Amino acid sequence: MYTERASRLTGAVVWTNTPAGAGAGPVLPDGCMDLLWSEGRLLVAGPDTRPYVPEGPPRSWAGVRFFPGTAPALLGVPAHELRDLRVDLADLWPAARVRRLRERVEAAPDPATALEDIALDRAAWTTAPDPLLHRLVQRLDEGRPVSATAAELGIGTRTLHRRCLGAFGYGPKTLARILRLQRALALARSGTPYAETAVRAGYADQPHLAREVRELMGMPLGRLLGG
Repeated sequence: MYTERASRLTGAVVWTNTPAGAGAGPVLPDGCMDLLWSEGRLLVAGPDTRPYVPEGPPRSWAGVRFFPGTAPALLGVPAHELRDLRVDLADLWPAARVRRLRERVEAAPDPATALEDIALDRAAWTTAPDPLLHRLVQRLDEGRPVSATAAELGIGTRTLHRRCLGAFGYGPKTLARILRLQRALALARSGTPYAETAVRAGYADQPHLAREVRELMGMPLGRLLGG
């Protein structure tokens, strides 16, 4: 069973997932990065460009999902270095520090809250995320074109692409596609017919939506929602 709540860290979400079936479903691209805890390990989920299917038997997870573009400043590593990866936190931070954090989570009654505390502690000692990146995500999530958004923010397209690689792991056009597809999934899951979903989410038509789902998610829309 999956549950989530708003974090005390602005823009983040605290979640837990205990699979009830025999296999875990795919984790879909959403523009975010996560700090994870599972079976005694602290890990970081980088930004995905394709569905991620956990390997091995189902297991319980706890995590903090960070608003798009905010995790690299907290972790101290550019997002593009973690694209489509799950890595041990000890690969990014000193092993002794990670060992203390792991012991802290193990001793906590609620691992998810312990992860949230770690993120809050880290945020208190790092520079606040660039507000321009937050505005970029908002504009693209509204369906604004990349070129128009860059002009509105007063930044060149090449500079924007370079900054997006560090913040999101990929360029602004890929980010816009992922955010648009997440909007479409939210509409479809609410019961909106596929044709109407396509138009409201910003696609030319339902076949355009279907092609994007296959390309980014690797499966038909009906199968994706059915799972």
